[in-house]
Amino acid sequence: MQSASGQPSIEIFELTIMEPMVTFTDLWITAVCLYAFYKLKKLNKKGKVHQYMRWYFSIMAVATFLGGVLGHAFQYAVGLEWKLPGWLISMLAVMAVERASIMHAQPVINDKFGKFLEVANVVELLTFAVITFTTLNFFFIQVHSAYGLGLIVLPLHFLVYWRTRNEGSRIFFLTVIFATLAAFFYTSEIGLHKWFNHLDLAHTVMAISMYCFYRGARQLEVLKPEDIKEDKGAFGDAVKEAIKGTAWWKKLVG
Repeated sequence: MQSASGQPSIEIFELTIMEPMVTFTDLWITAVCLYAFYKLKKLNKKGKVHQYMRWYFSIMAVATFLGGVLGHAFQYAVGLEWKLPGWLISMLAVMAVERASIMHAQPVINDKFGKFLEVANVVELLTFAVITFTTLNFFFIQVHSAYGLGLIVLPLHFLVYWRTRNEGSRIFFLTVIFATLAAFFYTSEIGLHKWFNHLDLAHTVMAISMYCFYRGARQLEVLKPEDIKEDKGAFGDAVKEAIKGTAWWKKLVG
């Protein structure tokens, strides 16, 4: 049995598994998320930001597990509609990381704008959930993730970094940029081999991104008034400072 992605199925003890490497890389993301959740729970940092980040990793672990098992490995047995649980739960995870970013940025943004983002966060989730449920189209999951990460998480964390030089926000900002590679591999369908196709590459980027988000979450501190720099410097200078140096990747992953 061969899937739409072109990856052949395998049989283990007479049990057919579709897209085995795609399933494995999905479960790889699950493992990284569970590790991050366990370590952050053990760290036990207080505040809503850290609570939302723990939720993010735990919810994403569930989403990618269901995605791997129902959306890939046993898709032939359960049908297309069983992709929905993993898809919809992953949208909750994106909502959680958006919420964490909004909460973290509260000291450096206008109160009314912060409240607007919180309401928009819920409206956006409900809108894309309804569209996805009625269309069964993964495209809208991509749009939701692009909106959440590209238009909420990235600019908010860059703003926090610009105003405070918070290391956790620097890592989040760089990680979102790196994570765009996952969308590139997925949409361009560029793969290395039929046993490591475009989905496997996208999942690998996602797994690395999850670990980077975890490293960033460890360094998200409650911002105090004295952390906010009045002389924040030029926008371009902040970008250069965030990415400068040959060891930026080492800094990113800790």
